[in-house]
Amino acid sequence: MFDQVFDSLRKVSNSVIEMQQEMFKKWISLWPGAAAMPATSGDVVKFQKKWVEVTTELLKKQRESLEAQFSTGLQNIEEAFHLPDAKDAEELRAKTIELWRKTFDCLKQTYEAQSRDFQAAVAKWTDLMMKGAA
Repeated sequence: MFDQVFDSLRKVSNSVIEMQQEMFKKWISLWPGAAAMPATSGDVVKFQKKWVEVTTELLKKQRESLEAQFSTGLQNIEEAFHLPDAKDAEELRAKTIELWRKTFDCLKQTYEAQSRDFQAAVAKWTDLMMKGAA
């Protein structure tokens, strides 16, 4: 009885793996300029491992970027709470302009970093696709 269960499980597992490989090959074939995926499962496994490494690295960069963004945002909020401590209107104006500039500089740096990270990701994925397909 257990032999039948394990045999059925093995067949289902093999079918699922084959279906995933076929879907993966179809997806890769839609990538412009990419050649057919390697037929050996060892190459596919290497490709998948490299893909995981690249994605993990990109997610770590994204996390670091978000942490820096939140840290700067917290500092700006703390500074905003000190705006009412201004002695006169001119000091309030100067502090408000300084806070505004810091905020927009932070946004500018964040968007530039995200743009660079996106370009690096596309370059890595393209390189991975071309090497993996070769």
